[in-house]
Amino acid sequence: MPVGTPRGLYVHVPFCAKRCDYCDFTTFAGRDDQMADYVDALCTELRRIGQVWEGHTLHTLFIGGGTPTLLEPTHLAEMLDTISTAFQWAPDAEWTIEANPETVTAITANCLADHGINRVSMGAQSFDPMVLDLLGRWHRPGQVAQAVTHVRDANIAQVSLDLIFGTPGETVESWAGSLQTALDLGPDHLSAYALTVEPATPYGRRAKINPQLIPDEDLQGERLAVTAELLSDWDHYEVSNWARTPYNRCRHNLAYWHGDDWLAAGVGATGALGNRRWWNTRSIDRYLKAIAQHQSPEGGSEQLDADALRLEALMMGLRTVEGVAKTRVEPLDAAQLQALYTSGLLIDQGEMIHVPPTHFNQVDGIVRALI
Repeated sequence: MPVGTPRGLYVHVPFCAKRCDYCDFTTFAGRDDQMADYVDALCTELRRIGQVWEGHTLHTLFIGGGTPTLLEPTHLAEMLDTISTAFQWAPDAEWTIEANPETVTAITANCLADHGINRVSMGAQSFDPMVLDLLGRWHRPGQVAQAVTHVRDANIAQVSLDLIFGTPGETVESWAGSLQTALDLGPDHLSAYALTVEPATPYGRRAKINPQLIPDEDLQGERLAVTAELLSDWDHYEVSNWARTPYNRCRHNLAYWHGDDWLAAGVGATGALGNRRWWNTRSIDRYLKAIAQHQSPEGGSEQLDADALRLEALMMGLRTVEGVAKTRVEPLDAAQLQALYTSGLLIDQGEMIHVPPTHFNQVDGIVRALI
């Protein structure tokens, strides 16, 4: 067994019915003919990884994409059953799957529940049709409520809704309305992300021609303030994440932010063990070929030195309400630390340092100051 103590497993399903205009993840549209072969290869990789880690207990699973729920129920069942049998799981393990509203039917939801999923992360993004159109999303607002109903009817324990704020043309009333509509659906968790323009995406290419499509950072800060106000009685445990109660926090993502190790499977998936980071090939064809030839689908890796590990710990840990242990990020400039303490941007808790939630929108600047 390799050296390391992974707490979770990330599995990537790259297929989408349509690639969103702002998306820079490893996703592919129009490749449905490869789904069956991909699931077979993925299950083979999962069994191989499980053999390496036989006897080790995992606590969290996150199936991302892409749109995992675009898979047929038979393929979802095959994948989930393989995950269940290839690894040893804690009795209270958190199993999350990402979903787009238009792909969640009653049949799909029941399949997920029957095969171990206890948390669904739904990509709502907005309840403003104008914003959805600008982002290249093709579901309509009403489909989110229908999908949530299917998930609840299947007795899946937790529902999280993902939202994006700061799209040009969005008003404060529109954003507040989206938030309130999301809250009215009774989710257990909300993620709210500022729109980021990636140059290689369709949205990024349009923004290069039309600068008005570039989000205004000051307005995004205002949207974040509106979010914090409307969710003031929620647990704001990470820059972009709110849980109805601490119990509803996403444990898998917390493992990333707290610096835990995790395993990874599927096209484009990344993993971490100790100071090693690796990523699988982003090509479906190369992935299928590697698995068929009993080779590793790994596309690259790196070993982080002490400075890189310190920077990673700062960047991830300070995003959370708990912060980061001083021992993981020393040495830090004493004068700079004191200036941040005095300004209230950073709090000294003895063994830990953390950014108060009221200043979460300044985390990136605080990290830059510290390094």
